[in-house]
Amino acid sequence: MTDLLHTRTDGPEDGPVLVMLGSLGSTLDMWEPNVPALAEHFRVVRMDHLGHGASPDPAGPYTMQMLAEAVLATLDALGVDRVHWCGLSLGGMVGMYLGSEHPDRIARLVLCCTSSNFPDPSIWRQRIEAVKAGGTAGIAPGVVERWFTPEWAEKHPDVVGRAVGWVSDTPDDGYIACCEAIEVWDHRDRLGAVTAPTLVIAGDEDKPTPVEPHARTIADGIPGAHLEVLHGGHLATMQSAEETNRLLLEHLT
Repeated sequence: MTDLLHTRTDGPEDGPVLVMLGSLGSTLDMWEPNVPALAEHFRVVRMDHLGHGASPDPAGPYTMQMLAEAVLATLDALGVDRVHWCGLSLGGMVGMYLGSEHPDRIARLVLCCTSSNFPDPSIWRQRIEAVKAGGTAGIAPGVVERWFTPEWAEKHPDVVGRAVGWVSDTPDDGYIACCEAIEVWDHRDRLGAVTAPTLVIAGDEDKPTPVEPHARTIADGIPGAHLEVLHGGHLATMQSAEETNRLLLEHLT
């Protein structure tokens, strides 16, 4: 049996379903700045990835297919068929996979600060070795430093502290298993199979997945996709939450 993911649901029970899945090393709490505005219009279902937060932590390595199948099994258990999807980073990769391989399940798609391929996958092997050596707690401050711009982080130390906690609390094995899925991830030749209307959101100071080439490749590869660039680091949806919410509501309603 496929492991079911930990979820949290907000908004009207009879509303259209919007699934939100976040970054490697985060929990569903990363969407807190976005939920109040979105839950006025949608049944917002947030999820923790496999090996993250309160979700199961099965043995790795994982694949993007495995991560996506856990999502589908969870939706099936919730009695939900077709959804809108908003994914950031690893959550965006899962969304791309679902959009091309299970297009009947995705109505509209939002892909934030993510990538269809990493030209230098060795960065993930280095990350894996760093976690093996010092655990997720050892990499947490360096990871979160790339999530927000320096001036924003300085003004929001409480948010930065929580984010460091998300990474530190992620099980080492779950984090490594997800890195192994990303290390071999290359979905460029499947982008053209995505049929859902797609919004691509990028952060102007996103170092892990900058606009060029990452967001641009996705926007150019998915038919009719629209690209918007916000101010922020890798978690631009948190840093520019109000603008993110406006774009999501425009695209999804």
